[in-house]
Amino acid sequence: MIETLQQFDAGLFLKVHRGLSNDFFDWLMPLVRNRFFWSPLYLFIVVFCIRQYKKTGYYMIGMVLATFAMGDLIASRLIKPAVARLRPCNEPTLVHDIIHRVPCGSGYSFPSSHATNHFAIAVFLICLFYQKWKPILPLGLAWALLVSFAQVYVGVHYPIDTFVGALLGTAIGFFTFFIYQKIKPAP
Repeated sequence: MIETLQQFDAGLFLKVHRGLSNDFFDWLMPLVRNRFFWSPLYLFIVVFCIRQYKKTGYYMIGMVLATFAMGDLIASRLIKPAVARLRPCNEPTLVHDIIHRVPCGSGYSFPSSHATNHFAIAVFLICLFYQKWKPILPLGLAWALLVSFAQVYVGVHYPIDTFVGALLGTAIGFFTFFIYQKIKPAP
């Protein structure tokens, strides 16, 4: 069962990593997965929350940071070392199939921390702002999906790594929003 799942995952990985290969994605996807690429968005979220919501905005930003920290801690420090799955770019059986678009890294692959963190933040922000701004739902999910897809495209994660990261991040986003609801100051 596990072997069949791994073969399916490797096959799907190659369909994305090699099968969708094109010059535009080769340029865009390394940017999309780079944390500095999204810095203007993060700065906008901080400034918007503080200017729009004053004291409550600081709670919002604090919970975004807590959401990120929780996602990163659970994915990177707890699950990855326990599972110890090699990244596809470090997998000996795929050595001749990998297109090196970004440095591979020496860490483990399962689950994707990028997927976990971005889905966690996206779901938290969706829960936070959906009542006032409905477009955040498709925009937040598209953002998290794009980052997750980029991880597979550049060759550092298998599709199941990003799928499980998305599920984990979604659960964390809902959990931290629940906590936020309990601790936020009264309006």
